[in-house]
Amino acid sequence: MNFAGLSQVLGARLLSFCRDDPQEKGGFSSVSIDSRSIRPGALFVALKGTLQDGHRYVEAAFKAGAAAALVARSRFEDPDYALAETARKTGGTLLVVEDTLKGLQDAAGAYLDRFPGLLRIGITGSSGKTTTKEIAAAMIGRERAVVFNPGNFNSETGLPLAVFQVRSGHAVGIFEMGMNRQGEIGELAAVLRPQIALITNIGSAHIGILGSKEAIAREKKEIFSRFSGTETALIPEDEAYRDFLAAGLRGQVRFYGKCGLKELGMIRDRGLEGMDIFWEGAAARFGLPGVYNLRNALAAAAIAREVPVSADAIREGLASAKPFFGRSEVLKGAVTVIRDCYNANPESAEEAVALCDSLSWPGRRVYVIGSMLELGDCSGEAHRRLGRVLALSRADRIYLYGGETRAALEILEKVPAESRISCFYTDDMEELSRSIEGYVRPGDLVLLKGSRACALEDLTEIVTAPGATGRKDFTEKAAGKPGVPGGKPKEPESAERATVKGVS
Repeated sequence: MNFAGLSQVLGARLLSFCRDDPQEKGGFSSVSIDSRSIRPGALFVALKGTLQDGHRYVEAAFKAGAAAALVARSRFEDPDYALAETARKTGGTLLVVEDTLKGLQDAAGAYLDRFPGLLRIGITGSSGKTTTKEIAAAMIGRERAVVFNPGNFNSETGLPLAVFQVRSGHAVGIFEMGMNRQGEIGELAAVLRPQIALITNIGSAHIGILGSKEAIAREKKEIFSRFSGTETALIPEDEAYRDFLAAGLRGQVRFYGKCGLKELGMIRDRGLEGMDIFWEGAAARFGLPGVYNLRNALAAAAIAREVPVSADAIREGLASAKPFFGRSEVLKGAVTVIRDCYNANPESAEEAVALCDSLSWPGRRVYVIGSMLELGDCSGEAHRRLGRVLALSRADRIYLYGGETRAALEILEKVPAESRISCFYTDDMEELSRSIEGYVRPGDLVLLKGSRACALEDLTEIVTAPGATGRKDFTEKAAGKPGVPGGKPKEPESAERATVKGVS
């Protein structure tokens, strides 16, 4: 895109101090909000973060090779930032807008307009977005050229940045859309304008931000807000809010699941090895365990058949599925670990416990449960509910980590002594690691489940090698890990890095 065209789309003031005339030659070949990741010819978008201001990094971006910077009018007019002088000194170009976040989103939407043949697919929901996106991309990618968000670039900044990866050779774009505030899904829908839009589920993730599951359902429904009548909405057939989600939509509504997918045949559970899924009469070995991963697989298949792609492509995509870090990872060894600690909410925590309970396991079951965060006023009841689930579980020992899990501890301690499960509570990572090291032994099954800030993956070394040397170095590292309950205070992030976060 060239700067003249972009300035017209954004209604931006264009100031260039480069040798080439920006009206004719000036343009950009990449977009970044991080001055440390600038490539020559990039457009640097200066965002005002909660801790720092990206406008402070404009000079660094120009020196790193940025061709232009998108800046806010308030900062441009503030002599303390001296943005015009910076651009003049470095030979850069400035595009001045009222709001740089909106500018980034509008620029991404305009960029997508350059690819009218791209089939745009959006995915949102309280959980399962990334797994569903990756499986769908594996299916569709067998027969079509696919582009999709890297990792979990699904936020107000992440999705627009991902959109700029679209190239003329791509036939299908699959983008997950997350939120951590009201109105965010609507903004992302305005950027992507999906032709196929899927909701994975309506859960309690971030209920502390929106206040209720009803409010979460309203927010997630905004993924359909740009429908004009020709688009397709995919909604889980067993979702409690399915009728609300489907009501009043312009376009086709399809309910997906075990009943709604006529191509789906038998499902054979193979425990931690995953399952065999029969699709149009032939089986595919799907390697991710648990009912929740089956739902993700069916969501991906629902997308793939709408594109459409062949049954072979769908089966091959299922067979290629691999777990991602902290999402249903099964680490086999003397001790088997289910590392499901990328994030946690009440639904996913209960499903992780249910998976471990469902296994035919000859050894002991050890459940390490970290706090579930961002639940607001619902936190206490959510943890008490989890406590009731744990009290009825098949665990031989339960470890609770983080202040929020005290509510679960209260429930577990009320169980009669004769049927009470052994339980250990702490909010200190050193104490937790020391206790686990002294308990876990070969043959155990260990579940690590908690919100991202708990960093339970740091226990992997201990639970996979009980009694191993080097524990002191590990626990010193874990005890001081930023963001961990009981650890050191979290260090400030730069404005650029702080604004790109995967959210649900």
